[in-house]
Formats: sequence, C-alpha cells, structure tokens
Amino acid sequence: MGKHRRPGPPNQPSRAVPRIDPDDPLSAFTKRRRPVLDIYRRRRPLHGGPGHARPEEPRVLEEWDGFTYVPAGTAPDMATAQRWADERRPAGSP
Repeated sequence: MGKHRRPGPPNQPSRAVPRIDPDDPLSAFTKRRRPVLDIYRRRRPLHGGPGHARPEEPRVLEEWDGFTYVPAGTAPDMATAQRWADERRPAGSP
C-alpha cells in the first residue's frame, strides 16, 4: 500500500508544517509558539457542535496569545464571526 498524500498542488508546501528560519537561533522556540496552521483567530459555536451548522446561532471568538487560544468575545451569528476571524492580526502579534 502506498503512502498517503495530502491533497493540493504539488508545487506548494504543506501548511501543516510551520516555516522555520535557519538563520534564527530561536527558531525552535518560535516554532512552538505558533498557533496550529498559523490561525491566529478562530470562531467556534457557543454550544458546541460543528462550526458550519446552525449559522444563525452565536459564536465564541478566540485569539492566540502565544501559548493557547483565549476567549476574545462573542458574535451574534456565523457571518459576523467570520468577518472578525478574517481581519488582519494586530502588528504586535507573534
């Protein structure tokens, strides 16, 4: 049986592996401080369940603080939460 292959174009690197700068002496530390798949803001259903279901229900907004995701507020529906999550991250973020 062959190896499993990630879907997507073969000429693009996988997003699952964080980028590392070989000239940076703290690159191993910095790598551990990055959020999963470089997602700095995420939204989750308030009462659990899949994120794509029930778009009219409220969402919890979470931001990466360098160690874990912390609550940042709530949104009344999925569209508002998506706009918040897609905003550019602040300049001071890691």
